[in-house]
Amino acid sequence: MDDINIRITGRAGRITLTRPHALNALSYDMCKAIDTILRLWREEEHVSLVVIDAEGDKAFCAGGDIAELYSTGTAGDFDYGRSFWRDEYRMNAMIADYPKPVVSFLQGFTMGGGVGLGCHGSHRVVDADSRIAMPECGIGLVPDVGGCYLLARAPGHLGAYLGTTGARMDAGDAIHAGFADHYIPRAQWSVLIELLETSGDVAHVAQYAQQPPQPGLAPHHAAIDDVFACSGLPGILAALRTDDSDFAHDTLRAMGRNAPLSMACTLQAIARLRAADPLRIQTALELEYRYTFRAMEHSDFLEGIRAAIIDKDRNPQWQYTGQDVPEAAIEQMLAPLGADTLTFDQ
Repeated sequence: MDDINIRITGRAGRITLTRPHALNALSYDMCKAIDTILRLWREEEHVSLVVIDAEGDKAFCAGGDIAELYSTGTAGDFDYGRSFWRDEYRMNAMIADYPKPVVSFLQGFTMGGGVGLGCHGSHRVVDADSRIAMPECGIGLVPDVGGCYLLARAPGHLGAYLGTTGARMDAGDAIHAGFADHYIPRAQWSVLIELLETSGDVAHVAQYAQQPPQPGLAPHHAAIDDVFACSGLPGILAALRTDDSDFAHDTLRAMGRNAPLSMACTLQAIARLRAADPLRIQTALELEYRYTFRAMEHSDFLEGIRAAIIDKDRNPQWQYTGQDVPEAAIEQMLAPLGADTLTFDQ
């Protein structure tokens, strides 16, 4: 497959995304290829660890390839998207629970599906140009691919802020929020990967790690915790509207671009997961799948894609714009799926 290079080099299983022209967007075929090889490498004794990286400087993976989802969804075929998300989420869970170290190198943009591929492994490397985000509310989805799992575990109420605004994290933010582990300058990545291939010893990653930069969002942590501790979307928006700070204005502007239903469901999903004991990635993925399973029929997803990448008018016509999202609408999107519940026993 031209979009991905899978091979074994020395002691390392290597997965390299090779679509730099498309910001290494993750297609369904790429997802299935990764799933298949990870299953095989679990049993390969001479594969000691897995390295996931990508070609190009602009992005590790800027998200899932959503053009095909739009094409099938607008034609009334909802099964394609449901199958894609189901298989992708199972792959995300496998990476999180993989019995061997998984080292990901996250240059440039890592967003959406890229987070699911690169941010659940055991050793997640960022550099000065890394920008990580979960911008799904901007296209009528919720943070998925296990994004809500990471957001629910972020310090304080940072996860609610990141999930509803789609704010981009720099390297320091990503490490602080739990989306990454190690800061290593990009110039050293190739030497480190060669060491991993030769030795099969993941301890080299920590040996190369440097002190990460101060998180860009650090000056706003207190304000984020104050505002996003409010109950639900109406409470958060009300708190922001009574705050005359630049932070509040910028946050309101960011949230004003996103789908109200998506933001309300994101907050509800994060709240449920923060209360889960124990919190496992499978719990988050099953909850996220409830939304994405229904997304084409009942959410703003197709309208979000239309406005963002099809017509590119950046003027989506969201449901519930200018009004509170009814609790019944949130419950409908996050209700159990019965026979269609996402499982991981395959």
